[in-house]
Amino acid sequence: MKKLFSPDDVMDITYDTDIGDPGRFPFTRGVYPSMYTGRLWTMRQYAGYATAEESNKRYRYLLQQGQTGLSVAFDLPTQMGYDSEHEFSTGEVGKTGVAIDTLKDMEILFKSIPLDQVSTSMTINATAAILLAMYIVVAEKQGIPPEKLSGTVQNDVLKEYVARGTYIYPPQASIKITVDIMSYCSENLPKWNSISVSGYHIREAGATAVQELAFTLAHGMTYVTYAVEQAGLKVDSFAPRISFFFNAHNDFFEEVAKFRAARRIWARIMKDRFHAGDPKSWMLRFHTQTAGCTLTAQEPQNNAIRVALQALSAVLGGTQSLHTNSQDEALSLPTEESVKLALRTQQLIGYESGVASVIDPLGGSYYIERLTSDIERGVHAYLDKIDELGGALKAIERGYFQKEIHQSAYEYQQAVERGDIRVVGVNTLVDKEVNKKFSIMKVSPKVVEKQIRRLRQIKHDRNKNKVDLCLRKLKETARTRSNIVPLIIDCVRCYATVGEISNTLREVFGEYKEKSIF
Repeated sequence: MKKLFSPDDVMDITYDTDIGDPGRFPFTRGVYPSMYTGRLWTMRQYAGYATAEESNKRYRYLLQQGQTGLSVAFDLPTQMGYDSEHEFSTGEVGKTGVAIDTLKDMEILFKSIPLDQVSTSMTINATAAILLAMYIVVAEKQGIPPEKLSGTVQNDVLKEYVARGTYIYPPQASIKITVDIMSYCSENLPKWNSISVSGYHIREAGATAVQELAFTLAHGMTYVTYAVEQAGLKVDSFAPRISFFFNAHNDFFEEVAKFRAARRIWARIMKDRFHAGDPKSWMLRFHTQTAGCTLTAQEPQNNAIRVALQALSAVLGGTQSLHTNSQDEALSLPTEESVKLALRTQQLIGYESGVASVIDPLGGSYYIERLTSDIERGVHAYLDKIDELGGALKAIERGYFQKEIHQSAYEYQQAVERGDIRVVGVNTLVDKEVNKKFSIMKVSPKVVEKQIRRLRQIKHDRNKNKVDLCLRKLKETARTRSNIVPLIIDCVRCYATVGEISNTLREVFGEYKEKSIF
């Protein structure tokens, strides 16, 4: 890293080709001509815990505090396709997010929240089709047709094999379900983002900024390829509704440059590689979350400052929506007070700092433009290597992504332990007396009893014959190449559970067992 940058460092960068005006190819300066001068980013706090009742209260509280979009966190059993009463769910019900077993839970989750007036993001992957189906049916019950729904379902299962592990089915089957969702949404939910290709979790697992972009964009290219070649979709019929999800880490200027480079690379990929003709297909729209892996249990108040700087980098990088982590998330689920401060962080940036008054204010900086191009070059080197391996799916199967991330994570941790990377309150400027009485939020054990009681009541009250018939039709359809989303919607309507639907698909597709890559 040089100490000073000058015009000599940007001699190979041309404005029209590499930078351009906001809202124009290659979208380096932003996907919309007016950016935040016309409308601020969506302030979308990721939330969900315990039962649907508690999460509904948190959503309504955040909306009252000025949040402009919802983001749903689901607990691990829901993510993995197990009902709350399953033995594998023991100890995890309502912990990392809200527990959802049946449509009834989803109805309660969005009670008194008009779904045609708010956009909702759902961080769900292996069971994405089931939760999207529930959302569609809840809207039906509110009298809202699918074409009026706006929001996002993450639906990015490839990164689960690379970084998170909440997969169910083998990769080929998982991609088939992902493309089914993309196809269904392109025909029925025109305002809905059918996939949010996620680099966030890749970065959380230890990837560098360049690796985060490269692996995420490689996954995006895989989804586009499968949608075109296997589902027969026209690229411009679904590409405008592809969104992305990135991490905002600590290196402020690197993060700003990363977001700018991401737009430029994706625009060129969609235009030159996939021959998309609609300019909306070239646009990389993305949500950002501040980096959970940078939060410290020591001196947790420091996390509020870390989050503010990370959020500012996302705004200066041109994000479309933003989640700011709470200061206590290294210790527990966030308290209401911490959530409010996290939201206020965004509002202060948006309403008081003045950074939203000018489009891409860092554009033209010798350092930022050089760094943007250097990141782009590093990403392309990875994409070339992935192409040599036969694409993202082959690279995942060979453990290439995983090994690269593990190596980067190891090197970062070694640098922290040596003191080469300074972490205030952890390996430098340590105050051992601070925060001994920092209060944290705890989920009541009674949550599990309440959730299981409701699940069993629903099973008792529903029409079992109808449920069995819907599940049987789902299994028959899953054995063909037909789209399974309409059948899942039918199952949801008759109150089939997340576990029952997932198990039906397990019988057809099987379960994926990770192979050792070492």
